[in-house]
Amino acid sequence: MALDVLEPQSSDEQLHKVNRALSSGMFVHVRQMLHQMACADVALLLESSPIRTRLVLWQMVDHDQQGEILEELPEDVKDALISQMSAESLAAATAGMDTDDLAYILRSLPDSVYQQVLVSMDSQDRARVEQALSYPDDTAGSLMNTDTVTIRPDVSVDVILRYLRLRGELPEATDTLYVVDKQDVLLGGLAITTLLTCDPNITIKKLMNRELEAIGVDMEDTKVSQLFERHDWISAPVVDDKGKLLGRITIDDVVDVIREDAEHSMLSMAGMEDDVDTFGPVFKSTLRRTLWLTVNLFAALLAASVSNMFEGTLEQFATIAILMTIVPSMGGVAGNQTLALVIRGLALGHISDSNARWLVGKELAIGFLNGLIWALLIYAVVWIWKDDSALALLISGAMLVNLTIAGLAGAAIPLLLKKLNIDPALAGGMALTTITDVVGLFAFLGLATLVLL
Repeated sequence: MALDVLEPQSSDEQLHKVNRALSSGMFVHVRQMLHQMACADVALLLESSPIRTRLVLWQMVDHDQQGEILEELPEDVKDALISQMSAESLAAATAGMDTDDLAYILRSLPDSVYQQVLVSMDSQDRARVEQALSYPDDTAGSLMNTDTVTIRPDVSVDVILRYLRLRGELPEATDTLYVVDKQDVLLGGLAITTLLTCDPNITIKKLMNRELEAIGVDMEDTKVSQLFERHDWISAPVVDDKGKLLGRITIDDVVDVIREDAEHSMLSMAGMEDDVDTFGPVFKSTLRRTLWLTVNLFAALLAASVSNMFEGTLEQFATIAILMTIVPSMGGVAGNQTLALVIRGLALGHISDSNARWLVGKELAIGFLNGLIWALLIYAVVWIWKDDSALALLISGAMLVNLTIAGLAGAAIPLLLKKLNIDPALAGGMALTTITDVVGLFAFLGLATLVLL
């Protein structure tokens, strides 16, 4: 008899059903629905609900599920829910949680609450938390779990198989057993597939992979994700500077890093934090956006000041006022194409000091060629439209200058910001827009002043 194929409900359907049940006062039914849903689905439901509804749903979640749900939530939503919990209930919710997930939940707590939670934990969980929080955020140490299975090199496969049967359940995503010496220094690894298919009388040291690559505990999490992507790893060991095995990182944690980096790049270009709550409080959201709008206002005023320098030219030629927005607009689009490409290359680790200069030269050449193409095109359009060859010539010249500068700036700005330890995704777009607006207006209005007056 064939198994039934289950088609999971979409998040929209789940959200609609829960909201309809809440509005009807069917709280018992809502509690049952939440209990039957996977923790990741409950987290998505909470994240997709307004604050008042979210708090009501959180009160209905089973206490045994709260810890697993919290680890799936973005930071703003997680912190808001944790603020509604007592230290004792938070300690109970996080009991038995993986080390990295436990650190994620507790890392942003105020010191007073953090100390209360530590006191409420048993000694084993307390030791795991203190170890996890001893490593800086966004490093391999903050990602790793300590649930490694280690073996010695001088025992047979049969001994290891019997040990594993006595041990029982293995940690999730265990694809390799780590071979260590008496000081826990990593010597190599043994794949589970090899262990299950080889002669049981062979010793581990004859089978183990001595070329197993390990991750340094201080490595940045973005570099960790690049290694996982490059080598198609499921898990990888983490060691200290002496080669001592500290833990392991699994693919599920790396997927979270990749997703967070993608969200960070997308939202940073709008001057927003990647953990921002979509349904967060109005006043808090307004304050966050106001800062970036203020910075952009000053950039816009700088561009406007260029127009003000050529006020006399604009007063005499109304046609120039009509056409003057074309050049900055084209420069902004062309520059943003280059900017996005370079930021992506930096995120993926494709760009380094050895090839950065070549890349800048390439984008400068592309900007110049694009400038020639569009300068010729806009020359023809303006000449036919306005029947004015001088005006067509000056706008095409400004187009050539601005698109060339846009290509150069789009490549150079993120590289320069990276050198200055400033996030290119956060500041690159604003800096580029300012440059293309200022250069575009100055080139167009400056040429107009020289040619037409």
